[in-house]
Order: sequence, then C-alpha cells, then structure tokens
Amino acid sequence: MGDSIEQSANGVSPLIALRDPRAPAAEAYRRLRTNIQFSSLDKPLHTLLATSTAPDEGKSTTLANLAVTMAQAEQRVILVDCDLHRPTLHTLFELPNEVGLTSMILAQEETPPPLQPTGVPGLTLLASGPLPPRPADILGSRRMDAVIARLRAEADIVLFDTPPVVVVTDAAVLATKVDGVLLVLQAGKTRRDRARQARQILEKVKANIVGVVLNNAQVEQGYGYYG
Repeated sequence: MGDSIEQSANGVSPLIALRDPRAPAAEAYRRLRTNIQFSSLDKPLHTLLATSTAPDEGKSTTLANLAVTMAQAEQRVILVDCDLHRPTLHTLFELPNEVGLTSMILAQEETPPPLQPTGVPGLTLLASGPLPPRPADILGSRRMDAVIARLRAEADIVLFDTPPVVVVTDAAVLATKVDGVLLVLQAGKTRRDRARQARQILEKVKANIVGVVLNNAQVEQGYGYYG
C-alpha cells in the first residue's frame, strides 16, 4: 500500500484535512485512511505507529492529518506523541505540553489519561509530556503496555507518532507492542539505503508493516479531482 501526500506550504497550517477538505492532499489522506482500513479487514487495526527514516520527512504531519480524516469518519481516535526527543503534535494542534504520555506512565493507574480535545470531534491528543532521559526504556516498559491497553479501551484506533526508526531505537521498541506500522518517506529526500535499512529494522523485530506513505511527491493536478 502506498500514497502520495503533498506537504503544506510554509506559514500555512499543515492540517490540510481540516483546513481545506476539498484539496487534493486532503483527498490523499482519505485514500490513505481507506487503504489502511482495507489492509486490515481480517484483523482490524486498533493501534498504529508511524515512523520515518530521518527527521523532517513529514511523519508527524502525515499522522495528524490521518487522525483528522479518521475522526471525520466518525471514529474515536486518540493521537499519541511518542517522539520523546522532538515532540511536535501539540504544536500542530496549538495545545500545551506540560502533561502527557510520560505523566500518564508515572501516574497511578486509576488517574484519568491527560487527553486534550483538539477541536476535531472524536479526536483527542495525548501529548508527550516532560521528556525523559531514556525514552526507549520508557516505551519498552510494562507501564507502557498498561498505557496502550487503557488508551485502546477508550478509542476505536490509537495512533502513535515515534522518532525516525533509523536514528533511535524507540520506534522499533514500540513496534512490537502495536498492531501495525506505517513508514513515512519523503520524495527527493529519503535515501533508498535508509529506506531499506528502516524496513530491515522493522522486519527484524517482526513489526507488521501495513504500508508506506510517500509525501511531497509531484503528481499531475488532474489526478487530485474526480469529474
């Protein structure tokens, strides 16, 4: 499964699925949503992780727009920022980051998850929270297993944003705990050897790679519209 996603211009909100639902890029995110749904007919995905090969390849923007389109399809969606090195999801939705995933991991189990409404019906955000010294240890812990189970019980699908899999081990660690993995590449930037390395890392931990998203690709404008 693959999709071509076009990034928004500088200075404009990257949440194009919310800002301009009729745009070709917004339609591409909806196709991505549909492809993911059809890729898991026999075994529905309840938890999905997004990663990339290197920084600034568009994984956070891709996942945020995917989350918006899923919520627009009347799904209950929780978006979780597991990039405990460079968290960005809270900035995309213009929300604070004082509490979040790390706060939930350290809190008592009966404490409600610090989910934040995003303004999109059905979509809530669990920001990263304070950044820990050893993120991979946090993500690989049993407490993280409990967090995933709690979030899964409160939503139709939980989407996890993680750091680049080639750069740090965080994504590979978390990939063993989720139903599927989405690999995000950027046209003209992602190196082929890095893409192969990312796939090999994920396959080594037996991650379920459900598809690849190619963003910032040049496509003929006519293909973005019907009729």
